[in-house]
Amino acid sequence: MATVGGIAGDQLRLLIERIEKLEEEKAALAADIRDVFAEAKSNGFDVKIMRQLIRLRKLEAPERDELELLLDLYKKALGMIPVED
Repeated sequence: MATVGGIAGDQLRLLIERIEKLEEEKAALAADIRDVFAEAKSNGFDVKIMRQLIRLRKLEAPERDELELLLDLYKKALGMIPVED
């Protein structure tokens, strides 16, 4: 394919095709993840909690500790948990 307007058509086509293939793989992985969550749910696990745990596990310990501290602080401010004297 020729260069049109300074754009190498062959290179562009190859990049687009690679992206399309990765998008297909991403969709397949998303379906696999949904299946695992469905299996977990059928075994009695709370999927919302599992998603939160996965999100928390991605954080470094200090970041996770700060998040939990702020969450407790906000809960106390809203009266969701008792304030300790």
